[in-house]
Formats: sequence, structure tokens, C-alpha cells
Amino acid sequence: MTDSTSNKKGRPTPKRKDSEAARKVSSIAPASTREEKKRAKDAARAARIASRAAYVRGDESALPIRDKGPVRKFVRNYVDSRRSIGEYFLPIIFVVLVLTLIPSAIFQIGSIVIMYSVLLISVVDGYLLSRKLKDVVAEKFPDAELKGIGMYGWLRSTQMRRMRTPKPAVSRGEAF
Repeated sequence: MTDSTSNKKGRPTPKRKDSEAARKVSSIAPASTREEKKRAKDAARAARIASRAAYVRGDESALPIRDKGPVRKFVRNYVDSRRSIGEYFLPIIFVVLVLTLIPSAIFQIGSIVIMYSVLLISVVDGYLLSRKLKDVVAEKFPDAELKGIGMYGWLRSTQMRRMRTPKPAVSRGEAF
């Protein structure tokens, strides 16, 4: 048998009240000082700004998953190297809005016809662009997954050029 004195811990068991008080953290005291919070907030803001700038520049490490990879970069460059009616859709709609304010039936009907015509042309252009992109990407990147490539290119082509992110890396008409 073992000696009962060798199993003792050498101090009395603390009262439950004392143990709970030792575990409890005061909720009134701040976790850190005001200056520490301000420094952390400023550092987080600077990190966000730097990350956004890297994303706009097109740094591969700062891009979201949907924009990463050589295939997506190729699609972006392909779309940015050409003109498309989709990038002019928003300014045309603004003109259509102004034309509908003119109290003449010819202007109002004409503006609606213009709006739907541009929309139809934009959809057809996007469809043709999507098919062309899939063919070109399949030829240039034989192992690449083609799912979503056409829609990615079409959606980029509908954005005004200066509003695109990441910023266009090629100029219009440039071979890449």
C-alpha cells in the first residue's frame, strides 16, 4: 500500500469562491489602452489600403481567387485589348434617360429603341466573346479549366475601361 502522506499536495484546497474570483476577468477594465487601440486601427487601415492598391495594380498575391492564375490574366488582357459595346452601355443609358425627359413621343420611343438595341448588341457581343475566349484559352492553355471563363470575360467587357479592377495591363489594339 502507498503512504497517504506522499499523495498530499502540501497546501489546502482553495475555497470555490476564491477559485471563481481568480478565473473571472473584469469586464469593466479595457483589454488594451486607448493608444494601443488607435495604433491597431491605424495599422489595419494601412494594411487595407496597401492590399487594395496591390489588387488594383494586379499583383497576383493580392488578387481574389476568381482573378488568380495565368488563364484569368490572359482573359483580362484579351478583353482589355479590344473594344466592346458593353463598356459603353452605361453612358448610353444615361443619354437614353436624358432623352426620355424630352416631352416628345419620337424622342421617348427612339431612346427606348436605342436602349434595347444596345442591350441586344451587348448580349450578342458577350456571347460571341465568350465563345471566342473559350477557343483561344483551350488552344493556349490545353490543361486549363474552361468553366466560367466566358462569363468572366463578358462581365469584364461590360465594365467601363477605367472602372475595371485590376486595372488593364494592355492598351487597346495591343498584341500581348
